[in-house]
Amino acid sequence: MGALKYLLQKEFRQIFRDKGFTGRLFIAPAIQLILLPMAANYTIKNINIAIVDHDHSTVSQKLSNKILSSGYFKLADYTDFNSKAGKLIESDKADLVLEIPQGFEKNIIRENNQKIAIQVNAINGVKASIGFGYLSGIIADYNNGLRMEWIEPERTSPSPTIDVITSFWYNPKLTYYIFMVPAILVSLVTGVAGLSAAFNIVKEKEIGTIEQINVTPIKKYEFILGKLIPFMVMGGVVFTVGLLIGWVLYGIVPLGNIALLYLFLYVFLFAILGFGLLISTYAETQQQANSLMFLFMMVFNMMSGLYTPIDSMPGWAQFVTHLFPVSYFIDVMRMVVIKGSGLHDISMHILYVFLIGLVLNTWAILNYRKTT
Repeated sequence: MGALKYLLQKEFRQIFRDKGFTGRLFIAPAIQLILLPMAANYTIKNINIAIVDHDHSTVSQKLSNKILSSGYFKLADYTDFNSKAGKLIESDKADLVLEIPQGFEKNIIRENNQKIAIQVNAINGVKASIGFGYLSGIIADYNNGLRMEWIEPERTSPSPTIDVITSFWYNPKLTYYIFMVPAILVSLVTGVAGLSAAFNIVKEKEIGTIEQINVTPIKKYEFILGKLIPFMVMGGVVFTVGLLIGWVLYGIVPLGNIALLYLFLYVFLFAILGFGLLISTYAETQQQANSLMFLFMMVFNMMSGLYTPIDSMPGWAQFVTHLFPVSYFIDVMRMVVIKGSGLHDISMHILYVFLIGLVLNTWAILNYRKTT
């Protein structure tokens, strides 16, 4: 193991001589972890709504005020003309149009029934569906209020009702920071560690030091370990900085044992660094390594459950996703940080990621051709 010791000394000296090392290791991940949760916000507000009021009654005005006072909607226009509201949708100045028909209040009082129209700009499907859900909920709540206000209790016949009592476990206030920050931290650790490992052997090729190493009696597994260990230390530092930012800025304190997070972190780094080293054994230039790693990082982010649930994906996509170590780490982060899960709950995740890492690192060792 003496050769490994000298390899590690060489790697650490080479890393710290890099002028951009501090920026990649500390500054860039910190800035991203501060800014990305603000962008990845599941709470949609400032939905532009145009209200076409043909009735101009007390009931229609109260409904309009209730919608605008909810905090989700911003009035694009209050008009009498459908054509004007339609142009607002065409010019993307309105996301929703609520049309209140003439005789709205009179028909509710006389016939106890009235229809209203909602037009939705569905270019942004997520914003459209959430905005429609908000508006439908507000109208339903307003309708229930009218019934309680207008219908006399003694004139109504008793009818069975179901009261729903909702209880949100683990995240009672549905705060999206608690859900997103741990997952974004996983993405940052993946990018820093994976890209650094992918560039490493390629950089040796470009500057010519790989040829000097190849003529030494260093074994292939020692060479790969010498590349792995420094970046595992770097990954641990980035992860620690991320946890501190999550605690200081977002008040996120893991409910579970923090040692479990570090245990899984190093199993995960074993896998993702192996993947980066595997790419570096195939790439001939740093540009090739960067392109390949960027491609896979995009796939990891889109299919790992970072933004969308894995269960909602097609069957083939779920199968592919379970081959990515990133998806397991995101799941573990949310389980330990939010739910407080223990070792028994994540033991299979550890096993799967370790096996993935074993395959990737073995492949990297076999693919590294040490010529003399």
